[in-house]
Amino acid sequence: MTVLDEIITGVREDLAARQAVQPFEELLELAREAAPARAVVPALRAPGLSVIAEVKRRSPSKGDLAEITDPAALASEYAQGGATAVSVLTERQRFNGSLEDLDAVRAAVETPLLRKDFMVHPYQFYEARAHGTDMVLLIAAALSDVELQAFLDLTDALGMTALVETHTEEEVDRAVKAGVEVIGINNRDLTTLEVDLNQFGKLASLIPDDRVKVAESGILSLEDARRLRGEGADAILIGEALVRHDAPQAAVAEFSAVS
Repeated sequence: MTVLDEIITGVREDLAARQAVQPFEELLELAREAAPARAVVPALRAPGLSVIAEVKRRSPSKGDLAEITDPAALASEYAQGGATAVSVLTERQRFNGSLEDLDAVRAAVETPLLRKDFMVHPYQFYEARAHGTDMVLLIAAALSDVELQAFLDLTDALGMTALVETHTEEEVDRAVKAGVEVIGINNRDLTTLEVDLNQFGKLASLIPDDRVKVAESGILSLEDARRLRGEGADAILIGEALVRHDAPQAAVAEFSAVS
């Protein structure tokens, strides 16, 4: 069993517990009552390097990263620094995230929000919308072609934007053929958790220029960001370097200024 398989097993356990507490009919009504999702793609297509700044307490590879007692305050700093979007981890067992974090951030900022989780069931998409999410992460390695298309259709139907994460040529090809507008290349192999910053450069050219290209993982410095921008990144998704920074607002501003 790979690390990704183990994470998804935990995700399904936590999902079953939430489903037992909140019936789908109730969740559906909350999703219907939520304010419309914010548009994300136009901002990601704007000139310059867009920053998706992440509220991230821990990771399976690095362990605890930051305590983050006030995710709303951190997200506000990100927004003030010019973040195009704020990513909030909601996976509990490996990342110590929660929907409560998402709620706190949603109440604090108008910036588009990405729910960062392992989306494996339709319930999670209605859950995301009910909690004010504008964008969801779909991990190609965790989904079959049928699941990926179904989840893309559901994301669209709910007015949200999908960020489809890839790590191999085959996964990029699947995303491109599915018509995905925002395609992420994860420099981290989710089956081993190893990071190779060269991965983005190897795969970016396989993505048509009319799609948004997002570089993910292993971005720890402005030098890393400049390199990825030079290789075609329209946006970077960055967490560790920001949550460990003494001045996250200034750090976001610096990453956003990379050309």
